[in-house]
Amino acid sequence: GINAEYGGPRSNQTMWRLVTAASLLTLALRRALSRRRRTGTGTQLPSFAQKGCAYLDCNATSPIWPEVAAEMAPFVFTNFGNPSSDHVYGHPSKQAVSLARRRLAAMIGCGEACVLFTSCGSESDNHAVMGALALARKRGGSAPFHVVTSTIEHPAIQKLLEHLEATGEVVVTWVPVNGEGMVDSTEVVDAIREDTALVTVMHSNNEVGSINPIRKIATKCSELGVLMHTDAAQSVGKVPVNLEALGPVDMVTIVGHKFGAHKGVAALYVRDGVEIQPFLFGGGQEGGRRAGTENVLLLAGIGMAAEIVTLQLGEMAEHMATMRARLLCGLERELGAQRLRVNGPVELSDRLPNTLSVSIKGVKAAEILRDLKQVVAASAGAACHTGVTAPSGVLTAMGIAPEWAAATLRLSVGRHTTAEEVDFAIGHIVSRVREQQRTGDPVQ
Repeated sequence: GINAEYGGPRSNQTMWRLVTAASLLTLALRRALSRRRRTGTGTQLPSFAQKGCAYLDCNATSPIWPEVAAEMAPFVFTNFGNPSSDHVYGHPSKQAVSLARRRLAAMIGCGEACVLFTSCGSESDNHAVMGALALARKRGGSAPFHVVTSTIEHPAIQKLLEHLEATGEVVVTWVPVNGEGMVDSTEVVDAIREDTALVTVMHSNNEVGSINPIRKIATKCSELGVLMHTDAAQSVGKVPVNLEALGPVDMVTIVGHKFGAHKGVAALYVRDGVEIQPFLFGGGQEGGRRAGTENVLLLAGIGMAAEIVTLQLGEMAEHMATMRARLLCGLERELGAQRLRVNGPVELSDRLPNTLSVSIKGVKAAEILRDLKQVVAASAGAACHTGVTAPSGVLTAMGIAPEWAAATLRLSVGRHTTAEEVDFAIGHIVSRVREQQRTGDPVQ
């Protein structure tokens, strides 16, 4: 079922004494159906009414899904024990960690031992890269190791590889993307050398929503005996991220706050047989691969989020695609399609269903967002590394002209985005665009 019970020391015994297995099943089904009616896909969250601000920045972080918050609640006050403690306070925590791992494994379609919990996507990415290099060294290789990646990776990959290049640890082949923000799988494979230690290509891009041909790349890497990692942080909860869809990948980064869980929890799928060294040394947590007492509160949340994805992905993807289409149609209707440029893949199967990267001719996107920040939450670039006004590196890599890049909004919807919220945002964006044009402050 979609809910898990974590009680005090005697709760399970008491429950089994009071009710039969049949009545328990009936109760669970009623609760699940009732909760879904209140909190499921397409249900508006209280934040919109409370803040009066449309949230179209789900690629920066997803709102915490209500079911996830409910799953986490017992671990705030009641079930605070250390999962390594062998007593009544530790047992619920240990069970929660095990359940979270089982749920992640079910979503990915792998064994539970292949799920390694981490603190964030950056840690997962760093662990994958450094682990691959350590494994190459263990197999008799020596620096500089060769790595193949794309020109639009998340900074957790890009900055790390640039650092390792500067220190002489690696030599990197940066494979370009096309005008839709996708790599050509043939170019990636052609870049592989005899000394290649790792191929790392993101599954989907956080700015334009392009989906890379990971299955093709992973299949060829497997044939050549080269480790393959993909950062799927932006994909989970929007498109299938499982071994059937990804193919024979060796490592996959998964990030909780991108699909309804809290910030500060993530995972790294590591294929069975790939023995990467620990990234953090200390205790024996995570099978000795990642030291540190488990964050039970957050793990309970990401586990529930993973189960929701497993059960409701099709419904969520359809809803997000509908909201994205409504958003684009509204902007085209009010501003004119000829004034808009949609960035990213044309084919629906090549892009995330929730992401709309749209350039509005003759405006300054940064100023639009600054003026609307109290009523529309969105991004001009990737929110986790904004703060500068330089053109988006992703749009630049795609060959988009600077004037269009400067006029680009990244609007991303989610599981709980509603038509009312979308229409509210359209009205404010259109109004501010027209005001900027009226005051004579277009891009020069």
